[in-house]
Amino acid sequence: MKESEGMTEEEKKGTNPSDPDRASPEEFVDLRPRRLADYIGQRQVVETLEIAVQAAKQRKEPLDHILFHAPPGLGKTTLAHIIANEMGVHIVTSSGPALEKGGDLISILTHLEHGDVLFIDEIHRLPKVVEEFLYPAMEDFCIDFIFDKGAHARSHRYRLERFTLVGATTRAGLLSAPLRERFGILRTLDFYTVEELAQVVRRSAAILGIPIDAGGTEEIANRSRGTPRIANRLLKRVRDYAQIRGQGRIDRRIADEALKLEGVDEMGLTSLDRRFMETIIRYYRGGPVGLEAIAATLQEEADTLVDMVEPFLLKIGFVARMQNGRKATERAYQHFGISYPDSGRQLTLPPRKKETP
Repeated sequence: MKESEGMTEEEKKGTNPSDPDRASPEEFVDLRPRRLADYIGQRQVVETLEIAVQAAKQRKEPLDHILFHAPPGLGKTTLAHIIANEMGVHIVTSSGPALEKGGDLISILTHLEHGDVLFIDEIHRLPKVVEEFLYPAMEDFCIDFIFDKGAHARSHRYRLERFTLVGATTRAGLLSAPLRERFGILRTLDFYTVEELAQVVRRSAAILGIPIDAGGTEEIANRSRGTPRIANRLLKRVRDYAQIRGQGRIDRRIADEALKLEGVDEMGLTSLDRRFMETIIRYYRGGPVGLEAIAATLQEEADTLVDMVEPFLLKIGFVARMQNGRKATERAYQHFGISYPDSGRQLTLPPRKKETP
């Protein structure tokens, strides 16, 4: 039985974020903004979306299809929900790995109403057979069915309501050219500045009712890896620490103690980041070394390193991508207190410290 069978009409349609009486899907407070005006950061992206939304509403047309590319946690899903809210339409969410067969996608497409938003996360992971159903759906708003085979084959074209596809990907290079070219709006989201992350922390703290001063805000923002999702996660962990070990208020000292306990250093590096860098420096003499070799040494999936570790290390200049692999930079050696090989000799890493549980 298909996933959509046995579902109520509202379940098939998802939720309407424009409904002010709609309860949050979770009992706890949702920290995501619901309007473009409340969205922090990504100013150029937000401005272009504001223009596109206003123009589409004036013409009483659905938005063009939109593709967002960014590392995890930078707001792709949030923007998709905001777009649906601003347009006053329903949003239906899915992901590339979840749509295994053409029938899975067809079931969703045939239940969309005029102007609805279909959000597909990890769209680069769509199976080829499913992706091919998207081509006519995106371009001509129809699906072609073929019945029987050989001389008895018959085709039938099913008309769809006009909809907006919002795709999100962390790996734009893995998208096929035919799919990528069918998006009318393509935007890349950047890492956040410390100042923007401080705004995120202040806003979330106010929503959650967490007392926090400027020092505590700055400490969390500095260690959030340029990523709002991480900033909100760290804020909640520091809140717990302040509640049990402090007086319930977050200041710089409380934030520092809590984040050290979480294994997050002053630059936002985690245990996995440090192991990644240690592997390149300790086992492969600073590189260059292939990603698969690093993944095998760490016993981690290569995709995990590409999506969760590398983007931030590249951003802060700790890793350089070479033709023949990854190489630790001089800045990385300095951070770990090791002499850079160009200085004339290669020093070994100091003894590995036991990670804080």
